[in-house]
Amino acid sequence: MYCTANELYWQKMKKKDSHLLSRIIISPVFCMCTVCYGSLILIQASIKKTALFDFHRDQGGKMVAFAGWSMPVQYKDSHINSHMHTRQHCSIFDVSHMLQSKVHGRDRVKFIESMIVGDIAELKDNQGTLTLFTNDKGGINDDLIVTKTDQGYLYVVSNAGCADKDSANMKAKLAEFKAAGHNVDLEFLDECLIAVQGPATAKVLQPGLKDDLSKLTFMTSTLTSVFGIQDCRVTRCGYTGEDGVEISVPKSGVVALMERLLANSEVKLAGLGARDSLRLEAGLCLYGNDIDETTSPVEATLVWTIGKRRRQAMDFPGAEIIVPQIKAKTARKRVGLVSTGPPVRQHTPILSPEGKVIGEVTSGCPSPCLKQNVAMGYVDSAYAKNGTPIQVEVRKKAAKAVVTKMPFVLTNYYSGK
Repeated sequence: MYCTANELYWQKMKKKDSHLLSRIIISPVFCMCTVCYGSLILIQASIKKTALFDFHRDQGGKMVAFAGWSMPVQYKDSHINSHMHTRQHCSIFDVSHMLQSKVHGRDRVKFIESMIVGDIAELKDNQGTLTLFTNDKGGINDDLIVTKTDQGYLYVVSNAGCADKDSANMKAKLAEFKAAGHNVDLEFLDECLIAVQGPATAKVLQPGLKDDLSKLTFMTSTLTSVFGIQDCRVTRCGYTGEDGVEISVPKSGVVALMERLLANSEVKLAGLGARDSLRLEAGLCLYGNDIDETTSPVEATLVWTIGKRRRQAMDFPGAEIIVPQIKAKTARKRVGLVSTGPPVRQHTPILSPEGKVIGEVTSGCPSPCLKQNVAMGYVDSAYAKNGTPIQVEVRKKAAKAVVTKMPFVLTNYYSGK
């Protein structure tokens, strides 16, 4: 919503600085008066850029502000075309904004387990797991992937939006461990991270790898070269529900790697828009929307992330709150929804058949694959059973919905079979 009193100024400014404004999301609360435009300039100046920023612009990427970074929301293809191309072929996503770190030292496992719910000690070499940073109140501080490498360190990837919080918490815990005489060190990486996702991933990557990708199963990792780019960590994972890998690559080689991958006709670039709808179809949580510091792993139906040994030891933050919830019912539960009518978005009220508010949507979109509106959210536990008829309130009107098992679209993670 722009300030109509400044329409002429807006037109003039568009011509002068269109390259700047096209790189950011303009909040609906901003008008184009001098004060608001000045605010936009300040926002732009503070936004971080990945090493692929110029590459994205050259490829026609539409850049937006996300978690403090300028990231491509889409390219020349539509969001839906990018989504479907990923499901059917292969897409590359720049996820370099995420926080990558290494934990070194003899006590590295004890260190990381002091902050998370997962059982890292039981992992095999080069095996990883999705886990959660939790807090003393039983909430989720972030979700992350921890890989136990055979190079004597743990490789950790956590969310960009939580980078400052995560790094501060890890540094504080490091100081605590060092003061107690433990042998542990923390290294934050300044490297790029790209996600290559889709059923054609193995066919696209195998010619550039010495390693046999058929032996690299879901959530396993290797340090290797990729199409001649040295020191790349390739992990068979991703956040689309499809087979794929995430490649941590030195900044000096990332553009060359992107160009080499895009030389394959099966490969296209994809942005944040497609990544969000893909992860929602796969039933995967977005931190800040579907989980946060007030959400427990049990409420979020993420109990599977809590290691059996960790439950018994009750030695992770918030364990005294979280572990009893596993046996007892929580008041609310994260569920999937399929609804009729207009698409539902975050904060859409969820109603009982009688019209009582029983919860709220946390993520929602029209599913390109199912041609239906899909969403996830939290409802009173009495309404959490799959198949339960409910309603959603969109534009002051109730629309029919049903609690639905997730993932909405069958996942295709590679198990080696």
